[in-house]
Amino acid sequence: MPAWKRILLVLKHWLMADPTVGQGIDPTRDGIEWTRVIPFIGMHLMCFAVIWVGVSPVAILVAAIAYALRMFAITGFYHRYFSHRTFKTSRIGQFLFALLGAAAVQRGPLWWAAHHRHHHAHSDQASDVHSPRQLGFWRAHMGWFLTRKGFAPDMQRVRDLLRYPELRWLDRLDILVPVAMAYGMLKLGQFLQVHSPELHTNGFQMLVWGFFISTLACYHITYSINSMAHVFGKQRYQTHDDSRNNWLLAVLTLGEGWHNNHHHYPVSTRQGFYWWEVDITWYILKCLSWVGIVWDLKPVPSEVRVSNLLPHEHSK
Repeated sequence: MPAWKRILLVLKHWLMADPTVGQGIDPTRDGIEWTRVIPFIGMHLMCFAVIWVGVSPVAILVAAIAYALRMFAITGFYHRYFSHRTFKTSRIGQFLFALLGAAAVQRGPLWWAAHHRHHHAHSDQASDVHSPRQLGFWRAHMGWFLTRKGFAPDMQRVRDLLRYPELRWLDRLDILVPVAMAYGMLKLGQFLQVHSPELHTNGFQMLVWGFFISTLACYHITYSINSMAHVFGKQRYQTHDDSRNNWLLAVLTLGEGWHNNHHHYPVSTRQGFYWWEVDITWYILKCLSWVGIVWDLKPVPSEVRVSNLLPHEHSK
């Protein structure tokens, strides 16, 4: 195969979530795939541009909003909706929240849900591609999706979602969404520089803070559920894996840190089983249900809360 065709094949393979696109692609190879590592490293290096672009209160505010919106899209929709179908929404709502989730630069909703369903089917077993028990902390945290074998999704696990052509389109061209967001942040900063100079921001500052820094925060705090929430925290339920409840991760991820609860009863929309277990994603989804954007939220039955408790929990 000519070199130029090989380069195009590699780029096509990287841009699209299908792991078997093109001739000569081996989705079973477990080595690090540098066509994914280099852009991933580049995302991190761009954060150092803060040395030159500086900081302003409005840039920090926009970064915090971008983080919160995209984290909610990941936790509420990529996870609780697409992966576990714990509530319902309209087809338009489904696509709009999938677009917002794609802006978090964690690939498309089908890719994400396929991997997560595989995780629940094999949690902390030999075939779990992001298990700290099996592969070590850093491989579980982020190394798994930088390999060809780990990146490859099993689309048979999301057959219920494949019937939506708009989701299939988004999954294959998900990179367009973060590119559009980055461009939007650049233009927002340029607009504020001209029309509100007292805010002391500009296009490149907003790009660095509103896109790169907020994305990296969203990256690693999301990844921490795969790594830290299987190592640090407390277990309430016997789940036959290492999932743990971690209150700090629950705050940072808007509720995902109640991970042992979730593995005990993954079909619940709510992951904080008790009132003192803060679950911001649940609160937002509940509010959205009041205005009809989502509905049929699945609660935690009272008998589920007290079933399959570990021995030390029975004594409380």
